[in-house]
Amino acid sequence: MNVVIIGGNECMECRYKHICKTYRCRVKVFTKFEGHLPDRIGNPDLIVLFTNPVSHALARAAKNKAARNNIMLVQSHCGSGDALKTILKNQMEPGR
Repeated sequence: MNVVIIGGNECMECRYKHICKTYRCRVKVFTKFEGHLPDRIGNPDLIVLFTNPVSHALARAAKNKAARNNIMLVQSHCGSGDALKTILKNQMEPGR
C-alpha cells in the first residue's frame, strides 16, 4: 500500500516512516507546504491528513487531490505515532 502523510510534526517524520515500514507500506511525508504539492503526492492508495499541526493551504491541497483522484483520505486531529498505527491497522483489515 502506498501512503502519503500530510501534516504532523517534523520531528516525527522518521517515526512515521518507521511505522509505515512495519505495516509494509511505502510512504511519503509532507510536514510543510512545498511547491507543486499535488504533483509530488502522486497516486497513493491512502492519504493521511493530520489536521492539528497543518496549514490550511496544505490541508486544502490534500483534500482537493483526494477528491479529484478518488483517493481515500483519513483525517486525524492528533499527529501521534499511535494515531498513525490505528489508521493503518484499520485500513489493513480484510474487507475494507
